[in-house]
Amino acid sequence: MDDVYNSYRITQTAATLLNAMGVLKNGNMDDANRAVLAKMKERFSGQKAERLFIYNPDAIALWLYQKYTHLFEKAISSSNMALPVLSVMPSVTPVCFASMYSGVLPEVHGIRKYEKPVLTVRTFFDEMISSGKKVAIVCTDGDSISRIFLERDADYYFYKTVDEVNQKARELILKDEHDAIVVYNGNYDSTMHKFGPEAEISLNQITHNAETYHAFVELIREKWQKHNVLFGFLPDHGCHEIDGECGSHGLDMPQDMNIVHFYGFLPRK
Repeated sequence: MDDVYNSYRITQTAATLLNAMGVLKNGNMDDANRAVLAKMKERFSGQKAERLFIYNPDAIALWLYQKYTHLFEKAISSSNMALPVLSVMPSVTPVCFASMYSGVLPEVHGIRKYEKPVLTVRTFFDEMISSGKKVAIVCTDGDSISRIFLERDADYYFYKTVDEVNQKARELILKDEHDAIVVYNGNYDSTMHKFGPEAEISLNQITHNAETYHAFVELIREKWQKHNVLFGFLPDHGCHEIDGECGSHGLDMPQDMNIVHFYGFLPRK
């Protein structure tokens, strides 16, 4: 089983989120994930989502979820489904997030190594904005999401620290002015590179991510009751240990390619 690759694809994410909001995907995008849409249809009694809240933690591998499931308890309890998903090669952050939000493979969107050019292909953000939706991107300044999705008519909020990012995300939830909010946290990735994927200090960051997501969801449950809300915990790639007990990723191996995505659905009251 060590060489098994997931069949759900990270490139399905963009069309899944667009379909959930009643927005057409462009023709280049991969198809939507039918399992997610079926669960949404059930939860929303056939209606579409009116709000999206997407939490993007970095480098959370499926094997971490399988081995340390207890660390994910808050993410599990907050969500309605957990899906095994396959990332893309090379399994590095800008390539993977470009594929997640463009819905196409690296050879199509053009980012094929660790670099952060502004994407010129149509993305989830472009289609949302073109349909009149208001989108916010909240992340640490200089990270991949803060660079590759620039030059769109989105609201960008970039900060030095993860804590500042999450505080701003909470403020945006309270204001309830955006149709979609995308939040990035890179704390586990940066820690595991330095100390290793299974170091205690690294595993604590997974717990922090799960608890952060849970806190966002609880705030949404309180403040967004008048909307059908789809929310998700969607990492970009996995990781593995290398010599010197440090962590890395970027290889075509299940540890780096297989990830887990959580989705939740909050019907309006």
